[in-house]
Amino acid sequence: MIAFDPRSTEERVRVLDLHPDLGDLRQEAVHGLRRPRKALPCKYFYDALGARLFEAITELPEYYPTRTELGIMSRAVHEMASYIGAHATLVEFGSGVGLKTQKLLDALIEPSGCVLIDISREALEASAHQLADRYESMEVIGVCADYTQALRLPRPRRPSARTVAFFPGSTIGNFTHEEATSFLLRVADLVGQGGGLLVGIDRKKDPQVIEGAYNDSLGVTAAFNLNILNRLNRIGANFDLSKFRHHAPYLASEGRIEMRLVSEADQSVRVGNVQITLSAGEHIVTEHSHKYDLEQFEQIAQTAGFRLTKQWSDDRNWFSVCFLEVD
Repeated sequence: MIAFDPRSTEERVRVLDLHPDLGDLRQEAVHGLRRPRKALPCKYFYDALGARLFEAITELPEYYPTRTELGIMSRAVHEMASYIGAHATLVEFGSGVGLKTQKLLDALIEPSGCVLIDISREALEASAHQLADRYESMEVIGVCADYTQALRLPRPRRPSARTVAFFPGSTIGNFTHEEATSFLLRVADLVGQGGGLLVGIDRKKDPQVIEGAYNDSLGVTAAFNLNILNRLNRIGANFDLSKFRHHAPYLASEGRIEMRLVSEADQSVRVGNVQITLSAGEHIVTEHSHKYDLEQFEQIAQTAGFRLTKQWSDDRNWFSVCFLEVD
């Protein structure tokens, strides 16, 4: 094993580019808008404006998930770190500079390294250097890849006791249950025998509380949702945003929020050279956000080869951070 001698930030940072397919917004939009139930892919929410709007959403009084998860981690992060153990490799699905990731890294005992997986090479390079500056004895590896696809992890140079992934923010709720199971299967393969996953899930609760979080009184979530039409307009569409309204109902039978853009009139829009017709009241689905009870999530985890070792919740049981281990 090569000894790891931490020196400059540059020597402690590696970025591996697996050249992920970045997708084609216009092509995917046309495909989704031609379906019987029109849809647009939520992965295209996050252009520069979309990212700023989402940050604003997390500060809204109605939007409980971010501050509730942060509260859980503030109280329990050292216990979480004890379950992960010393000399672990932490894998984060995302850019890794968020407050929750830093709380966890601050609490871990001599982590062997941190691996960030993100589709944006620019974001990865900036994040990797920022983390390396903050944690001067830790190697940081950025992997430019689509984490919803199968991949193999690079190993840090320092010996590692185990590999544990971190997936905060209830992002797993954006997957269908089948997609969540497939994702967890890939994570189990990624972290390997003895590995683990620390994951945030939004719990089922009063539907009014859930709907309030996605239909805020200031209209920030509405602007975030409508911004995907702005993105399409910049690449050859002609959506009139005044003819759409944001609506995000909680579908109790499905256990999920369904983000929608509702057409306010009969209209025809052009995406590239394709005409799309919408009737008044017809909606375009832009995102799902599934909510879980613990038994339901534990069953999905078990199907994917994990066991639920420990979970931490807030006083109202609105949110949980779960530690899963490969069974």
